[in-house]
Amino acid sequence: MRVGRATVMELGTERGRKVMIRRREEIAKMRKAGLVVAEMLERICAKAKPGVTTAKLDRIARDVIEQRGAVSNFLGYRGYPAVICASPNDVIVHGIPGRTMLEEGDILSIDCGAIVEGYHGDAARTVAVGSVSKDAQRLMDTTRQALDAGIARMLAGVNLYEVGRAVQKVAEKAGFSVVREYVGHAIGTEMHEDPQVPNYWPGRPGPKLAPGMAFAIEPMVNAGGAETELLDDGWTVVTADGSLSAHFEDTVVVTEGAPEILTRVA
Repeated sequence: MRVGRATVMELGTERGRKVMIRRREEIAKMRKAGLVVAEMLERICAKAKPGVTTAKLDRIARDVIEQRGAVSNFLGYRGYPAVICASPNDVIVHGIPGRTMLEEGDILSIDCGAIVEGYHGDAARTVAVGSVSKDAQRLMDTTRQALDAGIARMLAGVNLYEVGRAVQKVAEKAGFSVVREYVGHAIGTEMHEDPQVPNYWPGRPGPKLAPGMAFAIEPMVNAGGAETELLDDGWTVVTADGSLSAHFEDTVVVTEGAPEILTRVA
């Protein structure tokens, strides 16, 4: 991993977009933020049971943020009113927690993040609420496998958009669709940095990965078609055909060797 001042790499195919190469001490701060996010997700998923409201899950996340001395990077972001996104069943992303009560057989995607010492972590998980159908479980399993396949391609010298190619291959082989309107992103001192990371092959290779680059990789996979709709609240995104959707995400750093996942507890 490169030591010294954070540097900027020009993306020749991306018309001026830039990706930061983080210093070792910057990655250490992101690692701290990632551990807070991992704890948030672990505690929330453990409480995602029938009869629990999504507002209660948001309170759990707020407690973790306060206990760890971190800051939420979701709360107030472009006016977003909560610490987590809670997206059940056909909600793909950005579901606002509230009075919605979880029911047996639901699946629930939780997306959350944290800032520690000015550096961001961001991750998502989809969890089963009680017993779910075999089809729902297969969707969740496939989406997690797609994330892992994408992360496995995050090697120095590999083109960035090979990540999306790997995600797409896993999802579509299983008969599912990859959402295209919402994508992953670089991350560091901002939650969303350039370049974006599509979860599909966009027809060009993108920049070459280098040690010190950090990205949030986040496949969103639908059981039906890939089309999406935005609800009237301006946040909640659902599948256009009402099919189930799953979402998994991790913050990952490119190293000299295997990629380092910052938002999982070893």
